[in-house]
Amino acid sequence: MARHLITSALPYINGIKHLGNMVGSMLPADVYARYLRQRGHEVLYICATDEHGTPAELAAKEAGVPVDAFCAEQHDAQKAIYDGFELAFDYFGRSSSAENRGITQHFARRLKENGFIEERSIRQVFSIADGRFLPDRYIVGTCPHCGYDKARGDQCENCTRVLDPTDLINPRSAISGSSELEVRETKHLFLLQSKLAGEVESWIDATSEEWPQLSSSIARKWLTEGLHDRAITRDLEWGVPVPADAWPELAAEGKVFYVWFDAPIEYIGATKEWSDQDPANRDWKSWWYEADDTVRYTEFMGKDNVPFHTVMFPATQLGTREPWKKVDYVKSFNWLNYYGGKFSTSQKRGVFTHDALEILPADYWRYFMMANAPESDDTSFTWEHFTATVNKDLADTLGNFVNRVLSFSRKRFGDAVPAGKPAGEAEARLGEEIARLLAEYEGHMETLQFRKAAAALRALWSAGNSYLEEKAPWLEIKSDEEGAALTLRTAMNLIHLYAVISGPFIPASARAMRGAFALTDDTARWVTAEEAKALASVPAGTAFTVPPVLFAKITDEDLAVYKERFGGEDPAAA
Repeated sequence: MARHLITSALPYINGIKHLGNMVGSMLPADVYARYLRQRGHEVLYICATDEHGTPAELAAKEAGVPVDAFCAEQHDAQKAIYDGFELAFDYFGRSSSAENRGITQHFARRLKENGFIEERSIRQVFSIADGRFLPDRYIVGTCPHCGYDKARGDQCENCTRVLDPTDLINPRSAISGSSELEVRETKHLFLLQSKLAGEVESWIDATSEEWPQLSSSIARKWLTEGLHDRAITRDLEWGVPVPADAWPELAAEGKVFYVWFDAPIEYIGATKEWSDQDPANRDWKSWWYEADDTVRYTEFMGKDNVPFHTVMFPATQLGTREPWKKVDYVKSFNWLNYYGGKFSTSQKRGVFTHDALEILPADYWRYFMMANAPESDDTSFTWEHFTATVNKDLADTLGNFVNRVLSFSRKRFGDAVPAGKPAGEAEARLGEEIARLLAEYEGHMETLQFRKAAAALRALWSAGNSYLEEKAPWLEIKSDEEGAALTLRTAMNLIHLYAVISGPFIPASARAMRGAFALTDDTARWVTAEEAKALASVPAGTAFTVPPVLFAKITDEDLAVYKERFGGEDPAAA
């Protein structure tokens, strides 16, 4: 089996993330990692909080605590939420770690040795009111491309265009709000991407053929527009410091690396953090160094992160002239919107992950987000759509099937799986259908098409309901008790099959379904086509219990409460 390295875009440290952040990176990465583990692959799923940069300093300043203490608190708060969503990271690190600092500085030294980092004097915005140079994100203003009036000095979050602070219209300090700004000269380090453009393009040519169109088109757009040399240091107190042995003057001035230089390196840094916890049994370099032939590396991210992961980070890796593992597949996502408008951390618009878990269990959210993942285009969250999906797919199709099968069987046959007559024509047809749908489900999971995979999973659940309606054991038992017993035994085997294959999407519910049966040796990781056709993994005589209701329906009263709390109107109509 292959070794699979999986990373998801690092959640930023300056606050609890919303559902759009979750569905755009961490959740699909978790679903894929769980699937691969169940299929027997060796998997390493790495993530971390992204802790450097301007927003961290600003958020800490607003909270009135030192930035290092703020980041430590927020890391723990975010990790608790991701645990609540059952994101099964192998390691969830911190970009402020000593490991990341050391590897980032190593990368910088190698780039300098190879002629890909240059020290340049530039003219930078200085805030007279604040008495300091302002990094890009400390400057806000109006985007010259789309007119968004809260664009940052490094990127417009509305149109995703990369900016320089001097591009902004009506710029002002994000610290004081003062527009009393002037441009002064200072020195910074530049990554000479222009010298690496040809190598990056050759690498993309050789690698991106199987990427989703969203990923490859964004990467190609950057290449077409030309790779420009980019400043990779900032005037901040918090960040990976420029090493004094390589740049003594800049180190003395307190320069730190730009967050987008050190953040992708944290994928490697976090793997070393993981390795350092058990160095006798974990080798971080085997995943990242000279690993092209032994590791399949998949990245998950929202579309705004694609340029940095498909161009800037590969350029950084290539420029070291060392054999670092580069990504094989970039799974990118469009936006999950909220009633036609964007989720927004800064504007507190939409449903945030801690509130989601307060309202309903994680599996409700996991299934809905993956069944409606914004893969081919932007999608929109509405409470009406969420309610309909939960009630129809989870409560009615899956939950009701499990409950009525187990409850009816216990009522009529007791607390053990009934035997009944041998399987007949209806069971043979069902087995063929389940095997066909299972192969479809597996195919979509292998190609990371999550909406199609969720649809195939839903079709598997529906097949059980169709079988139950066809056989109608509540009528069958009146004239053919042994036939009704067969029907219920077959349906219970379906429940166990659903428990195994639904694990990547709804892990808690999968455990509850699996735990309903007192099997002495239930070690199945997955279901083969032959096992799907046979539907015999839970033999007659196996004791079972009826679990609590898997999925409670969302009522009209619930819906009204949710909309009142979070808002539920199209912003364009407001």
